Amino acid sequence: MAANPRLSVVVPAFNEQDRLPASLEAALPYLESLGCEYELIVVDDGSTDDTLQVMRRAESERSPVRVVALKPNRGKGRALAEGVAASRGELVLITDADFSTPIDELPKLQAAIDAGADVAIGSRALRGSRVEVSQPIYRVLMGKGFNLIVQAVLLPGLWDTQCGFKLFRGEAARELFGGLRTDGFGYDFDVLFRAKRAGYQIAEVPVRWINSASSRVSPVSDSWEMLVHVIRLRLRSR
Repeated sequence: MAANPRLSVVVPAFNEQDRLPASLEAALPYLESLGCEYELIVVDDGSTDDTLQVMRRAESERSPVRVVALKPNRGKGRALAEGVAASRGELVLITDADFSTPIDELPKLQAAIDAGADVAIGSRALRGSRVEVSQPIYRVLMGKGFNLIVQAVLLPGLWDTQCGFKLFRGEAARELFGGLRTDGFGYDFDVLFRAKRAGYQIAEVPVRWINSASSRVSPVSDSWEMLVHVIRLRLRSR
């Protein structure tokens, strides 16, 4: 493996022993087909099932796979921060363990980076996006309402900050995740808000998205936690 691969893919996982093998089997052949040096960093966020064993097996069988193991469970934001810190790529892709946005949507984000963006975020809300399997209607409505708050308070002009498929220039990713202030699901707007304040160019790109029925996000407790974090970020920035 090259000391500085072209692409690092960071995948956080908590209790994903059932879904992760199929995800890796879909992602690795695609990444091989790109014809560039890459690394796939899988982060176990203190799982209580056999997720870490699944990761270790993949690491032993596929040289581009690297494992980061956290104990105890810290939250998706912290898992991503640790995975990004371990990355060496010129570009860093963060994506969910269920690949709700399929890995073959990567070229769309890559085109935005090639056009000058520092951060390219997948979006389910722009014209041209395709939601093949939708969330339950209450989650859709809560998500739209939450994003309107994020736009009003932190990130005007970005229509979908919560899609888990994002591509960064490598040094920007390591800087932004290195200063992450939340361990939980609020990492998206935390990172994007600081990227905007630092002058990084952010491009929002329509992508395909397939809802996973076993979402880890609680529509009540996690949404409340994220809302509190939005307000704290706004107050700190004054």
